[in-house]
Amino acid sequence: MISQLTVFLANEKGRLAAACRTLADADINMKALFIADTADFGIVRIFCDTPKRAVEVLGQAGFRASLTPVIAVSVEDAPGTLADLLGFCQGASMNIEYGYCFCTADGKAIGGGRGCRGVSRGGGLRRSGSGRGLLR
Repeated sequence: MISQLTVFLANEKGRLAAACRTLADADINMKALFIADTADFGIVRIFCDTPKRAVEVLGQAGFRASLTPVIAVSVEDAPGTLADLLGFCQGASMNIEYGYCFCTADGKAIGGGRGCRGVSRGGGLRRSGSGRGLLR
């Protein structure tokens, strides 16, 4: 499980740049950034090297930021690996709230997400009583 930095931004010119500058000035390295927006606000999801510190720095600068535990999965970058993973989730009656995927230079595909009902200690998936959980 990893910590995802979630930042809520007003949908105004310069807000994303200001949040990114705040992190850069604090020497926080972003590894990945994903944006979802509406007419009024945006939700920016970031993987970075020091997520707890990033929440503190952004909060001190007036941004609304929080940490969300998510599961990151590394699979081979090959046709069908995502389909196999999603088939596993479907077979276990799991729902994925949101997710994203990207490839790395070393031939791995990385998926992150929230919503697949929990993780067992052995690294497999299990159902959680709350109906909320994570993908691993």
